[in-house]
Amino acid sequence: MSRRKRYTADYVYANGAFQKDYALVEENGVIVDVGPADRVSAAFPDAERLDWEGKAIVPGTVNAHNHSFQSLLRGIAADKPFLEWREQSLYRYTPLLDEEAIYAGALLAFGEMIRYGVTTVSDFFYVHNGGTAYDEAVIQAAKDVGIRLVFARTMYDWSGAPAAYRETVAEAVERTRSLAVKYQGDSMVAVHPAPHSPHAASPEMIKAGHRLAMELDTPFHIHVAEEMFEVEETLRDYGLRPIHYLDSLGVLDERMIAIHLVWLEDSEVGLIGRRGGSLAYCPSSNMFLADGVTRIPDLMRAGVKVSLGTDGGCSNNRISVFEEMRMCALLQKVTRLDGTCLTAKDVFRMGTASGAEVLRLPIGSIEAGKAADFAALDIQDLSLAPKRELFANMVYAMQPGAIAHVVVGGRHVFRHGCLLTVTEQEISSRVDRLFDKWGDV
Repeated sequence: MSRRKRYTADYVYANGAFQKDYALVEENGVIVDVGPADRVSAAFPDAERLDWEGKAIVPGTVNAHNHSFQSLLRGIAADKPFLEWREQSLYRYTPLLDEEAIYAGALLAFGEMIRYGVTTVSDFFYVHNGGTAYDEAVIQAAKDVGIRLVFARTMYDWSGAPAAYRETVAEAVERTRSLAVKYQGDSMVAVHPAPHSPHAASPEMIKAGHRLAMELDTPFHIHVAEEMFEVEETLRDYGLRPIHYLDSLGVLDERMIAIHLVWLEDSEVGLIGRRGGSLAYCPSSNMFLADGVTRIPDLMRAGVKVSLGTDGGCSNNRISVFEEMRMCALLQKVTRLDGTCLTAKDVFRMGTASGAEVLRLPIGSIEAGKAADFAALDIQDLSLAPKRELFANMVYAMQPGAIAHVVVGGRHVFRHGCLLTVTEQEISSRVDRLFDKWGDV
């Protein structure tokens, strides 16, 4: 029997627009053709046919920054200042996190993302506990749920953090390298170095992460200028603002995926663009933690590639990239008092194709040669009406219930409200058992 599958729908988002009566063909997890349904059907008559009448197929979204274990802590320490939030949620619960908890948190995060049309996530993970067993728990959860994973293995040596986060430079390099080598050739998992930030990774750790990214030929990830206190610390300790400091270390280049970039001066904005750096922007998290507003239109004009992330589940507290598209556009419009400064097409690209480019993965669009990662929207859902404005309504109005199907790497992982891999009952039961065991912390 043919391993090819032909998906037909009322609309397919291809070539920058919704195309009516289109079809796509997937084989071995890769899109091999997309175009008018009649032509594609004639070209692949033996392909298994899946008719998604009343649906619109769109690229799966790309979550460029998340901390999966933090979904366990959602709602804890809400409405607190940043440092108090960090103490009462992350630092307070870290001693309780074992492999079982890390796996359960990742199942929760990744399962919820799949429901919302996320097909790829970059998980910035730092609870290593002296090895890679916890890292492997996250990777296993991604495989079990069926999401594509970039494992941004954090390199963290600030003495003020919990011991489970901290490693020496040599330990961080060796463990990250061994994990990356192990998963080379795995189409569903990529491992990237991720020095935590200028305030939580020493200059030696940051430079080591960059060297390792060069060795592995990957990007590297780093939190930069999320809070004003971080800028003040970098000025105090190194006499430079964060971007100039990173440039002085020789790590500001096309491999750098900076997260947040809230507190930048004009000189920093221009420098990132000239060096080819990228941004993983997390607007809802920045609002939730009262961080400030990143200057997205200015960064885009400077040539910075902008992707979207949800950040962790306890600092957002939703993990939908469609939600981040909407928040990104609205936040920038109201901050700049300019309703035209970002468009629906701008933010949709950030959450799909731009995320693919930043992470260096063959995803983010529906075209031949790209991974078969896509979602089907129910165009009868009231949040998408009227259909004549389907694109704008997808970005600004759509509710999660409109997502009817999700396919990742050719694998059907979600259908009409139900995960097809790990059940939602199993995930919620795991989380409930953890909190029953922990009691009153």
